[in-house]
Amino acid sequence: MRFMIIVKASADSEAGVMPSEELLTAMGNYNEVLVKAGIMLAGEGLHPSSKGVRVRFSGDKRSVIDGPFAETKELIAGYWLWQVKSKEEAIEWVKRCPNPMPGTEAEIEIRQVFEAEDFGAEFTPELREQEERLREQVKKH
Repeated sequence: MRFMIIVKASADSEAGVMPSEELLTAMGNYNEVLVKAGIMLAGEGLHPSSKGVRVRFSGDKRSVIDGPFAETKELIAGYWLWQVKSKEEAIEWVKRCPNPMPGTEAEIEIRQVFEAEDFGAEFTPELREQEERLREQVKKH
C-alpha cells in the first residue's frame, strides 16, 4: 500500500522561515532510516504558498489565483510517499518522525494513494495499459 504523508504548514513555514541545521540533520537521519527500511519512495519540502498559485475550474473556465493562501492549517509544507503494509504501519513510522515544526504544535496527515484495483470496472484494460505505459515513461525521466 502506498501512503502520502503530508506535513502541514505553520506560520513560520508560510513566512519562508527555513528549517534549522538541527532539524535538517534530524530529518536527514529520519529519511535515511526510511530509505534503509525500504519504504520511502519520495519526499520533499515545499515553498510557501506565497510562491504558489491555484487554478480554479468553473465549468469550461479557468482562473488563476496567486498565493499566499489564508488557511495556514490547511496548507502543505512537505510530503513523503511511502510503500508500507498498512495504515497502522504508516502511523507507527510517523510517530517516529522528528517534530517538523520544532517549538510549536505540528500536524502530519496520512492519506492512502489509490491503486489501479481500487477503481473497479470503470478502469478498463485500455486505461490500465495506458497507466502502466505512462508510469514506465515517468521512471525513465
